[in-house]
Amino acid sequence: MDGSIINLIAANVAFVGTHFAMSHPLRAPMVGMLGEKGFSLAYTAVSFATLGWVYFAFIAAPGADLGGSGEIGWIIATVLTWPAMVLLAGSFIGNPALPTPMAEAQTRAEPKGALRVTRHPMMWGIGLWAISHMALFWSTRTMVTALAMGILALVGAKFQDAKKEVLMGEAWAEWERKTSYWPRWGRLFSVGPVPLIAGTALWLAGSWMHLWRADIPAGVFRWIG
Repeated sequence: MDGSIINLIAANVAFVGTHFAMSHPLRAPMVGMLGEKGFSLAYTAVSFATLGWVYFAFIAAPGADLGGSGEIGWIIATVLTWPAMVLLAGSFIGNPALPTPMAEAQTRAEPKGALRVTRHPMMWGIGLWAISHMALFWSTRTMVTALAMGILALVGAKFQDAKKEVLMGEAWAEWERKTSYWPRWGRLFSVGPVPLIAGTALWLAGSWMHLWRADIPAGVFRWIG
């Protein structure tokens, strides 16, 4: 196996592994040693360091070394990335999974917006983005990194539920009863205008950036313009 791919695999394992470790088994002892602020600083520093490793390992690895899945792959990727961006845009509105002093009050309220689709809209947004890139079968580096990010998001969402059950008790249990881990796709168009408009804008901007940065027409820009 190419050394650059081995380095990329190691970088992704480090990024995902340290996220899982610091978010779960190491969180309590690290908070005990460093305090909440110290833990947050350490978590941020490790996250940026390992993400930087992923970035530099990614650009050092060969691109477009796989056969690609052709137009079918591009259609799948284009279709998947739109709900991914809608969920991502909606994940910042009233989400008790985010660090906020209003989390418990939010779990007691009725889910709104993207949270009506899934209680993990950010994680599913990232997960769908990862799946869409794997569907392209474009390069080994993309497959490795997308797989790692998909695992981080979708397995991490399950881990987050377990952590919140401990930290928030009945409040999170009530939230789980009112929401779903698995997306309820029939509710996607009822998330409200802000996620739909912002998500569509992100979808178009992200597709356009592929053309601008990599000279690869992606998304709807493969067929228009």
